[in-house]
Amino acid sequence: MLFYLARRLIALAFVLLAVSMIVFALMHSVPGGPFDTQQAKLPKAARENIERKYGLDKPVWQQYLNYMSHAVRFDFGIPYQQPQTTVAALIGKTWIVTVQVGVMTILVAFSCGIAAGMLAAYHQNSWLDNIVTFGAMLGVTVPNFVVAMWFILFFGVARQWLPTGGWSNSGACLYGNMLCSDWILPVLAYALAPMAIIARYTRASIVDVIGEDYVRTARAKGLSEAKVMRHHVLRNAQIPMVTALGTEIPNLITGSIFIESIFRINGLGKFFVTSTLNRDYPMIMATFLLVALLWGITYMLTDIAYTLIDPRVKLGGKKEA
Repeated sequence: MLFYLARRLIALAFVLLAVSMIVFALMHSVPGGPFDTQQAKLPKAARENIERKYGLDKPVWQQYLNYMSHAVRFDFGIPYQQPQTTVAALIGKTWIVTVQVGVMTILVAFSCGIAAGMLAAYHQNSWLDNIVTFGAMLGVTVPNFVVAMWFILFFGVARQWLPTGGWSNSGACLYGNMLCSDWILPVLAYALAPMAIIARYTRASIVDVIGEDYVRTARAKGLSEAKVMRHHVLRNAQIPMVTALGTEIPNLITGSIFIESIFRINGLGKFFVTSTLNRDYPMIMATFLLVALLWGITYMLTDIAYTLIDPRVKLGGKKEA
């Protein structure tokens, strides 16, 4: 286990290095710079002083080496648009909100998606299965920003049941302090697509397992359907389900630019868009490295989860007969 973790962490370090090179090269290959919007206001000498202050007057390869020499010490620089703070502090401030949105979305999407997939698989080819399949197809095909606009128009404008935007830890709360009214619409709009994906994977995995001989044997022994589903079906259908669930987590906790923009949530997804438009190089680099790190850790934890679910699976790709 320790050797496997060490090998994966070393591979992750090389992945982060490759991502940093690609992102840095792409940023500087685009014409213009972070202070081009101020060319009409700033004299040439003033602009050159600012670029010299941030090291933008040096060759690109030297800028990259300077950045990485600080990044390995967890110093990701100062954002150009908000020089009064640091990139790490700014990401920490905005990512807290994004993680709150993501965690709430994960809870809703996973619980409802798994439940819907189990019902559809257990009642295969029934009207309930058709409804779940149609809803899953709708959730995958309709973009979340369209769903968000529908929710705002119906629940916020027409009915005035829920706020149309914002994100806070106070206000009109339901169930004590666990759920605020301004959380409901963005979480539901954000959860629809992953819920549909999880429901489809869950249904497909359970349908495959239900047709196996050992499931028919368990039923022939007189076991109840609850025991058959719990001990034989779900246990053996977990590995493909874990694959689908694990890949959704990094997407949800790194933010949605559409959901955060439509509902006026000051999270990492929304701030990444503004940083891209403003050519805020340190902020763009740090955000991409964060996303790559989350993806690498998630895949590593998913592989470890395989061994916990199925003891036959060994780390390194081997599986016992």
